[in-house]
Amino acid sequence: MFKTVPPISSMQDAFSVKGLNVVVTGGNRGIGRGIAQAFAEGGANVAILCRNEASGQKAAEELKQHGGKYAAFRCDISVYDEVKAAVEQVYAFFDHVDVLINNAGVATTTPFLAPDGLEEWHRVIDVNLHGTASMIHEIAPKMVEAGKGGSIINITSVGAVRVSNTVKGHHNAPYNASKAGVDILTRYLAIVLGDAGIRVNSIQPGMTHSDLDKDLPEEAKAEAVSSVPAHRFGEPLEIGALCVYLASPAGSQVRGVNYAHDGGLMCIN
Repeated sequence: MFKTVPPISSMQDAFSVKGLNVVVTGGNRGIGRGIAQAFAEGGANVAILCRNEASGQKAAEELKQHGGKYAAFRCDISVYDEVKAAVEQVYAFFDHVDVLINNAGVATTTPFLAPDGLEEWHRVIDVNLHGTASMIHEIAPKMVEAGKGGSIINITSVGAVRVSNTVKGHHNAPYNASKAGVDILTRYLAIVLGDAGIRVNSIQPGMTHSDLDKDLPEEAKAEAVSSVPAHRFGEPLEIGALCVYLASPAGSQVRGVNYAHDGGLMCIN
């Protein structure tokens, strides 16, 4: 039996996420913090998973002004046992999960062919690809069992679909490969979980102010701003706004999409 999400019949509450239970990995800072903020401002309840417990607790405390339920749990998503333990804590806090945002990720500037390049490859893949898979493996079956449908949103990157000559000065091969893997996993899961009314999409941020952009050379930042149609970097809250749309009733027909949020970068490269 298929679970069909009905279409919206009016614009009233079409973009509402009020009362939804949302999990955001890496929600204590950067893009993840913007995502947590967007859902909290929209009336959702938010659980943050992150490695820095103190930072996570601070973020959760700051969200309390919005009147929902907020908590933070320590979790290194590259360690499967920590994922399992954190998900147990989440389900002790929430009776079910409506939205899972897989945002936590790391990058590198080490050339792949450098002596320690393979070590960096495994470190990045373990977080970005394996960690995302672990989160979905633990939460998606519970979402199916709950029978409420829901939304899974993976934060990937325009780097999943493009490379340029700039990689000679900003090496990030495992990051690009890991994000490409998550984009393909997104499409697979959109099919597999569609019968349960769970929609799965990914967002590919381009130039966005976060902890990762600090590694970009200043000349690369300036060149990027001058060349993209938007002529600026994106902000974490803007990624959060797109997540809210995808998780809302208005986004119920959007499935298996790798959604570029890049200021027009993909138009010119």
